[in-house]
Amino acid sequence: MNLSGVLEIVRVTDVGLHREHNEDAIASDDTMGFVVLADGMGGYKAGEVASEIAVLSITAELKEALAKQHPGKVDLALGQQAEAQLIINAVKSANEVIYSVSQTQPQCAGMGATLVVGLFTNNKLLVGHIGDSRMYRLRNQVLSQITEDHSVLQEQIRLGLITPEQAKYSANKNLVTRALGVDPEVELELNEHNVEINDIYLICSDGLSDLVEDEVIESVLNDLSSNIENAAHTLVQLANDNGGSDNISVILIKVNTSFEYKETWLDRVGVDNFLGWLK
Repeated sequence: MNLSGVLEIVRVTDVGLHREHNEDAIASDDTMGFVVLADGMGGYKAGEVASEIAVLSITAELKEALAKQHPGKVDLALGQQAEAQLIINAVKSANEVIYSVSQTQPQCAGMGATLVVGLFTNNKLLVGHIGDSRMYRLRNQVLSQITEDHSVLQEQIRLGLITPEQAKYSANKNLVTRALGVDPEVELELNEHNVEINDIYLICSDGLSDLVEDEVIESVLNDLSSNIENAAHTLVQLANDNGGSDNISVILIKVNTSFEYKETWLDRVGVDNFLGWLK
């Protein structure tokens, strides 16, 4: 399924005001409909290595797999679009590569990355995430966070130990409970969402979400919904205006038209059968 013109995608990454290196990495493909963001962690430059490996590995594997995938199919075991398995496979491979490098290269010991990967197919959005990088959705002018952080703070909120308001001022803000490449295996949280025309999706690293309130993000996306390029740069500037203490990465995706898959007669009979008839 070629999604050219269906999705408008803008991505921006900025080192911020206090970091020497940008340990965020981002990528997207508007024809295949996928987006990916990784926020690295580790020693000197190791986080940068982890996030780059994550994004390059996942992008390469997804591009190859999607080129062979027929859209519109459902994986009955997962209860989601069949492309969900492609995301699971790509993330598994990336985790193995990062972990292997961290074990064999002393300068990369202990490195890892948070991750958000999104794939649009058949009027659905598949979202996989690990750690505290986030995806939001703006629908009918209302912003909702559609990923839940894998973090100490989120666990404390879930258990009722602190309130979301108290969490904003906690010293544990950046302690994640799950990260890509830290262990031989990692659990990917993968969910499927229905997509509507005019939805705007935001993927961001915590360099944005820690420094810009959700209400402000909502206001910017509503005010600049017709120009998401400006919206992305405005969000990054706001994070820097509020201290720029971390790298800041933003990916915005606007849905312009429906992309429901319509089965053709060739899909029904099968390419191999059709070629056989021609012989």
